[in-house]
Amino acid sequence: MYYAYILVSLRDGRYYYGSSGNIDKRLIHHNSGKVKSTKNRKPLKLHYSEKYSTRKEAEQRERFFKSIDGYIWLKQKGII
Repeated sequence: MYYAYILVSLRDGRYYYGSSGNIDKRLIHHNSGKVKSTKNRKPLKLHYSEKYSTRKEAEQRERFFKSIDGYIWLKQKGII
């Protein structure tokens, strides 16, 4: 399984959008400072995730989250 996910920084309240085949391991990488874009925003916690059967689907959903339409959808659903 693959996941599209949203993390929230407990430091600044900002969101990070990503995708991964192992969401637990990926969260550990984020919180250990191994991810350049989030190393100064830790600690992070999982805020939202969706499960997909293929990597391609998860990556497409990640790109959607990062788009203006995705932002509007996430706001309307009360996710962010």
